[in-house]
Amino acid sequence: MATHQEKKTSEERKHKSTQNDTQTSQVQWGRAWEVDWFSLASILFLLMFAPLIVYYFVMSCDQYQCSLIDPLIDLLTGNKHLSDIWNKTPTLTYRAAGIYALWVTFQVFLYVFVPDFCHKFLPGYVGGVQEGAVTPAGVVNKYEINGLQAWIITHVLWFANAYYFHCFSPTIIFDNWIPLLWCANILGYAVSTFAMIKGYFFPTNAKDCKFTGNFFYDYMMGIEFNPRIGKWFDFKLFFNGRPGIVAWTLINLSYAAKQQELYGQVTNSMILVNVLQGIYVLDFFWNEAWYLKTIDICHDHFGWYLGWGDCVWLPYLYTLQGLYLVYHPVQLRTANAIGILMLGLIGYYIFRMTNHQKDLFRRTNGNCKIWGKKPEYIECSYMSVDGTKYYSKLMTSGFWGWARHFNYTGDLMGSLAYCLTCGFEHILPYFYIVYMTILLTHRCIRDEHRCFSKYGKDWKRYTAAVPYRLIPGIF
Repeated sequence: MATHQEKKTSEERKHKSTQNDTQTSQVQWGRAWEVDWFSLASILFLLMFAPLIVYYFVMSCDQYQCSLIDPLIDLLTGNKHLSDIWNKTPTLTYRAAGIYALWVTFQVFLYVFVPDFCHKFLPGYVGGVQEGAVTPAGVVNKYEINGLQAWIITHVLWFANAYYFHCFSPTIIFDNWIPLLWCANILGYAVSTFAMIKGYFFPTNAKDCKFTGNFFYDYMMGIEFNPRIGKWFDFKLFFNGRPGIVAWTLINLSYAAKQQELYGQVTNSMILVNVLQGIYVLDFFWNEAWYLKTIDICHDHFGWYLGWGDCVWLPYLYTLQGLYLVYHPVQLRTANAIGILMLGLIGYYIFRMTNHQKDLFRRTNGNCKIWGKKPEYIECSYMSVDGTKYYSKLMTSGFWGWARHFNYTGDLMGSLAYCLTCGFEHILPYFYIVYMTILLTHRCIRDEHRCFSKYGKDWKRYTAAVPYRLIPGIF
């Protein structure tokens, strides 16, 4: 759904763009003002069971060699009780608490106190101080984009320690994986609770807060739109990218080091996981400035969904393939390894080029070439709440002519490639592709509902021109 708002005069452009972004986002985007029973039930389910799901997956690997079925069989047949499993679970340790506190403190330091210098010597990279989208209250926040720099510094220090300083073992993350889980949960719940209290008593911008009157929904989905401490520490940008995504590649490296320690070699499947997921992580930080215009930053409020999710759900469930390969080292046949690598790279190419086409179309107001020719699009209009009429363009060329969310298709291809590295002996590594399919399909439906509300009959014209959501000819 590539769009670009038409402009007339520079003064009119500035006024209407700000006004439109503010009022439209209040009507179309963000979390709800009122809560229906289904939303409340979903929220309660996630609050109760999401932490248990993470624990169950990690425990299954620690005690049952990554089998998701054997723990249930033991409990149902009476061979074990819940207390037996819980008593075998490693507890929080001072060592893990120290490691995690040092890790988060270091990432905060890199985020707040080390201005970006990568944009000064990396051609094409956009870093340093950048403006975000207009918030519902009409505020344009500034961000210090330095995630790529933080990732580089962190990994240089990691490899320097592994090969020269030897202050700690490269397997340190795996060796403390479950104790670190408790630390991550403590931070996730602490920051989510703090964000809720802050939203009530000292919000960064009171006009950007939403209250439903339902405690559980407000806690889960957040009250404040952009909670901040000081000028630069933005909760959403920090927790979305750091510490979870910076840690993602370190976690995989720790898994690889553990494989080397246990078996004397690193399998090609583990190398594939590190390479393919490393590409995804680097892409995220290379395009961190572009990320400021995505749903997570532009429309979601900051609550438990982002706070706990980024601290716990992301680093523990997005890295299941590497964890599984520590317990079940898979050496793929060369043809299979090449096939999986190609699937992952093609998926990444589709993901990146689809987003590039959208960005190019927006930046040039359609005055560009997509696949060697001028892009086709549908003119559409929409009304703001004050009755002002605005115009947009919905591109129907390139990948956006194949499907309305073809970037998600590339994302899913990459996700499947991660899982295929693990073979087919257990279902645990395939949780990721199942989860991503549900997540992105739901996001398709949610986004299109909002677009239909915004564009009305013009959206129907667009869906007639591009009839498929994800897979051309199928869905």
